[in-house]
Amino acid sequence: MRSKALLATAAALLVLTACGVGGSETGPGFGPDQGTGQAGAGDPAEGTLENPTRNGGVNGAAPDDATGFAGLPVAGSMKAAYDFVAGNSDCEDLGTNPNDERFYPEDAEKDADWGVTERGVCSTGNSDQRTRIFMVGDMEKFQVAYKSDLYKEFEDNSSAGLNGGFAVAQDFAVVAVGDDDARQIIGSGLLVLNCNPSFAVPSGYQKEKALVEGCVLTDFLGD
Repeated sequence: MRSKALLATAAALLVLTACGVGGSETGPGFGPDQGTGQAGAGDPAEGTLENPTRNGGVNGAAPDDATGFAGLPVAGSMKAAYDFVAGNSDCEDLGTNPNDERFYPEDAEKDADWGVTERGVCSTGNSDQRTRIFMVGDMEKFQVAYKSDLYKEFEDNSSAGLNGGFAVAQDFAVVAVGDDDARQIIGSGLLVLNCNPSFAVPSGYQKEKALVEGCVLTDFLGD
């Protein structure tokens, strides 16, 4: 469930990636071409890890409450989550057996730390792509784990997760590797979890408070 595999390679969603990373690599300072704001003399630049005021951070523009999250779909079961994803994207032949060769072996190692209670995988029209569905018992724990995993990647790639992470509902998350599938899932009502401090939601797109500080939920998915 590495964040690199997220959304559309989106970090490959969420969302559904759910839900590859993109953007220019400007080093650990998230340089000015990423749209960082002006800071006072001697202060860390806005959008850096030391001053994450973008993207729902301390001074982010996301709502102060979690009403946006409360409006996301609730599945209640893997079957319902699968029906939702399959009804809004190319997702066939649900598999839940851990030995299914379509699973990513590293996912099972992180289930407990991420609050994941059940995992599913389905096939798409492209034999090289699959969509992963995660039932989540504690979505706040899930978002904290994603952010922590992403920040570890910043040591090698400051643009990690810049285009988005998992596509999330209230109790499940999706990683759709195919770009078209990821966008269809987001269009169905799930939101992308983005925790890169250099990211700013473009005007006109939805921006909601995530369950962890410094992250945002949005219907924007980068290229």
